[in-house]
Amino acid sequence: MQIKINREVLLKPLNNVTGIVERRHTLPILSNLLVNIKQQEMHLTATDLEMQISLKVPTDIEGELSTTISAKKLLDICRSLPDGTSIEMVSQDNRITLKAGKSRFNLQTLPAADYPLMSKASGQNISFTISQAELKRLLKQVEFAMAQQDIRYYLNGLLMEVNGDQLHVVGTDGHRLSYTNTTLDQTFEKNEVILPRKTVLELTKLLDEQSESPVVIDLLNGQVSFEFGDIQLISKVIDGKFPDYNRVIPSGHQNTFEVNRQAILSALQRASILSNEKYRSIRMVITNGQLKLISTNTEQEEAEEELEILYDKTPLDIGFNVTYLIDVLNNLGDEQITFAFADANSSCLITAGSDANYKYVVMPMRI
Repeated sequence: MQIKINREVLLKPLNNVTGIVERRHTLPILSNLLVNIKQQEMHLTATDLEMQISLKVPTDIEGELSTTISAKKLLDICRSLPDGTSIEMVSQDNRITLKAGKSRFNLQTLPAADYPLMSKASGQNISFTISQAELKRLLKQVEFAMAQQDIRYYLNGLLMEVNGDQLHVVGTDGHRLSYTNTTLDQTFEKNEVILPRKTVLELTKLLDEQSESPVVIDLLNGQVSFEFGDIQLISKVIDGKFPDYNRVIPSGHQNTFEVNRQAILSALQRASILSNEKYRSIRMVITNGQLKLISTNTEQEEAEEELEILYDKTPLDIGFNVTYLIDVLNNLGDEQITFAFADANSSCLITAGSDANYKYVVMPMRI
């Protein structure tokens, strides 16, 4: 079986699917991509048994092929070839030969019939649509607050909750919480899933922030499916109970001030240079018309930054993990940011001027 395909046609789809392939897996076939070619369409599929990405590549290839090839080797070969190269694939027995110009690569294959495909779960199903740009924006606003390797496994992901005509997306690691929502064009009964961290990161990579084309999201039994463009991503969901975000998000914090995002971000980044490497703590001293940011470390070194603010409420002296503040300011696009406090022992609520739906809560530290 012989097939010809242009390097450029293959490279982007390969990049899109190989991100989830585990380098070292107990099942050798999971290092491979499933390649199916028929009726002038190429289908590429990768899975790690928790998540599966499939995509269609429209081509003018005649003939049929069904096999599995090492994902990393195929991608590395395509990357290393010059632009505009035509790649010829010849499949025979359990080998595939790739020829390009004067280059020749002979790769081992495994039978396509042995590939462990995930199929979409049946049963309970809520299906709704949102644009690629909107979904990517929502995920980017909250994904940085996910836990990384918390023993409370349900924190190592994002909550996606549909309730009425609202889609709520929430990430928390127990010390801070990032929340956003958007309005859907249909109404649903309350339903929620926890998307695993890896799924969220892959999805963010695949979505096009410029595209208004739709993403069809299906909340299934123990699964979630995203379909957009020529891509389908199916993922298992985390089984667990996500914390009640409504109890965490404060209301009625009276001590507020507005500040320019870039000004406070730069000040925090400078002050963080001398913060304690282990605890990353910083003091916010808020007085009449003034915000001071103070950090110290174990070598008795100190950094102090001063910003003018419009503030005439209760003076406050409150400590935070500086990384949690820098993270949110890096992920917001607004110029004006509002900080709201109750007292020196309560959480801080950060909101953005133009986006009434976005809320970020960070717990204080004792310094």
